[in-house]
Amino acid sequence: MTSSSTRLSPTEITRQAVDSFAATPDARSREILQSLVTHLHAFVTDVGLTEREWADAVAVLTATGHITDDRRQEFVLWSDTLGVSMLVDALAHPSPGGATESTILGPFYVPGSPLREHGADIAEQEAGTPAWIRGRVRSLDGTPIAGAELDVWQNGDNELYAVQDPDAPDDHLRGRFLTDDDGGFSFRAVRPVPYRIPDDGPVGRMLAATGRHPWRPAHIHVVVRAAGHATLTTHLFDAESHHLHDDTVFAVKPTLVHSFAARAADDPARPPGIEESWVELEIDLVLAPSDHPADPFVDGGRTH
Repeated sequence: MTSSSTRLSPTEITRQAVDSFAATPDARSREILQSLVTHLHAFVTDVGLTEREWADAVAVLTATGHITDDRRQEFVLWSDTLGVSMLVDALAHPSPGGATESTILGPFYVPGSPLREHGADIAEQEAGTPAWIRGRVRSLDGTPIAGAELDVWQNGDNELYAVQDPDAPDDHLRGRFLTDDDGGFSFRAVRPVPYRIPDDGPVGRMLAATGRHPWRPAHIHVVVRAAGHATLTTHLFDAESHHLHDDTVFAVKPTLVHSFAARAADDPARPPGIEESWVELEIDLVLAPSDHPADPFVDGGRTH
């Protein structure tokens, strides 16, 4: 039996755990791991974590791993709903004045969307009120950026993304577009609607237990990539949506809220293929410069 005089104190336990990473060859990995241990141990000490609470936390992490697959990312939902995703975004993208602000990627991005023609419809089946989205991609100095890639995806009026909807084609409500020589782009989408993040798993149980709701305001996702510019991950929020002021993942920035203008079915400016009432959004997307020839886009540790 270990005597009380030789029992390790909490401070000594933390020191030993931190020191165990001292020989990590990569300096950045060493910094991250030692800081992680320091702050994790401080948290455990601060709240006086009990053995039962520790076991419950392990069970939650285990359940998170079990429910995560190639169509659902529960770990990203934890990051989003705890505000970590937005904090990482704020630290990584201190947007210079004039550039379009970034926000979180979200858990429903799927790489490899089809490359579509200007003006093409990303809806491969009925999904809501048609939305005509058009505008330009340009640099901070106003120069149009030709050949920039817009990677867009959204939900339909059933509140689901294609990756969630077993009845939808894989490429439904997503696509990639290249800007023309004047930096212009246009595509048909649908007016997005507010939706619940998946709340039938560990994250949902946390939200219910803490009196929080699972709702996100209506938005269209856009990632813009262009050589010599920082990759932009952003949302186009609908100004008439509910939950703009209480987004469960804290991702709304005032500059990203836009008015979708209502248009009549007989509006002579309606795009080809639209026969009912529709909405329109015209917007410039402004990219910040980058020191890299082609700034990579990183999705969950994978660079595209």
